[in-house]
Amino acid sequence: MSNEVMYQQLTDYWNQNMPFNQLLGLEITRFNAQNSEVRFAWQDKLIGNPVRKILHGGVTASALDLAGGTVAAANIIEQLTDKSPAAIRQSLDKIGTIDLRTDYLRPGRGEAFIVTAHIIRSGSKVAVARMEMHNEQGEHIAFGTGTYMVG
Repeated sequence: MSNEVMYQQLTDYWNQNMPFNQLLGLEITRFNAQNSEVRFAWQDKLIGNPVRKILHGGVTASALDLAGGTVAAANIIEQLTDKSPAAIRQSLDKIGTIDLRTDYLRPGRGEAFIVTAHIIRSGSKVAVARMEMHNEQGEHIAFGTGTYMVG
């Protein structure tokens, strides 16, 4: 199976089987060992400040974490010599967020949000990703750095 097919199968699986991300409307739209993308649409239930009608900071952090985690997962997969479904599952069972830093640059306003991530460092035990969130108009809403346990 090609890496592209494998990443698409994982994308479909995660999008359909992560209830918290479904609750927020987060959708993984692309990921591989170089970068990942998560998108979500504005919903009133995501408001964190009802007076200003802006996105809750926890939603922003969750979207950044998902994008960082997916690109970290792809880096785990790239290092595997055995890419059978069982080996991939066993390796991905180890992934977890160690640290997440979120820097909020401006209020979370927009109709749609796009989060991208790329790997800064990927080792045998820990991966570090850099993430950014923009709205549909290209306004930079937040950025983050995530450290993930990968082995």
